[in-house]
Amino acid sequence: MHAALLHLAQVNRRQFLTAMAAAVAGSQAWAVDTSPPAPAFRISLAEWSLHRTIFAGKLDNLDFPRAAKEQFDIAAVEYVNQFFKDKAKDAAYLSDLAKRAEDHGVTNVLIMCDGLGNLGDPDTSARSKAIENHFPWVEAAKRLGCHSIRVNAASKGTPEEQQKLAADGLSRLSDYAAQMDMAVLVENHGGLSSNGQWLTGVIQLVNKPNCGTLPDFGNFHDYDRYRGVEELLPFAKAVSAKSHEFDAEGNEVRTDFRRMLQLVVAAGYRGWVGIEYEGKALPEAEGILATKKLLERVRAELQA
Repeated sequence: MHAALLHLAQVNRRQFLTAMAAAVAGSQAWAVDTSPPAPAFRISLAEWSLHRTIFAGKLDNLDFPRAAKEQFDIAAVEYVNQFFKDKAKDAAYLSDLAKRAEDHGVTNVLIMCDGLGNLGDPDTSARSKAIENHFPWVEAAKRLGCHSIRVNAASKGTPEEQQKLAADGLSRLSDYAAQMDMAVLVENHGGLSSNGQWLTGVIQLVNKPNCGTLPDFGNFHDYDRYRGVEELLPFAKAVSAKSHEFDAEGNEVRTDFRRMLQLVVAAGYRGWVGIEYEGKALPEAEGILATKKLLERVRAELQA
């Protein structure tokens, strides 16, 4: 009799535990997710937005992360190599810069690299030298915790020749960067690179996962900017929101930000969109804030 009662108790206990587990699972399945939705894109600040301030000696590169966070409430930055061009191999300087960014809760996104030679130079030795000139900046970006460096695809010759030459330089640089799990991004930045179809062809020739694009809303000259950005977005690992002037409603007068950002989101891009204010009508700080306000407004509309 005692054994039978014990067996019944064990059965009832198992049934109770099974029922409780099912109830918990059911409650979890019907639980409301209260976590905020992921943003359509995140906002960063390109250092070039403050180039006049920096050139005037009113802001030092080391203080850029602090200014981004405290002055503009932006928690991600994109550096420009010419503002610390002699520091690519200075481990102490880079460590200091990285710590300052970390102390202010700022993410280092990338370094924009200029003045290092043409990666598509027709001269073999000059092209190799240009590639090697970028190596220290790949290493510097890695030390800072960036994911990429931004480069140019300048070359000479026919469009077809330039495509092959630029692809060679980018391919070799990307191989080097891959050793450090870093990416090499090409911006539409003058010459044939401002032709979206041409630059897309270059990236396809390179055909490496760590070689991509940084579409800039401007810099297309006589090439349709919306078509150009749309063509470059499948390879994008960063995006630059170029701005110059604003109307009374706060819209950028040269670029339809809503149309452009619709393209960005539709392409599945969810990374950083960097503010790059180049206007003169507003002081740099005001231009940055106007661009940020516009990006935030359009993002809210896209997520509504």
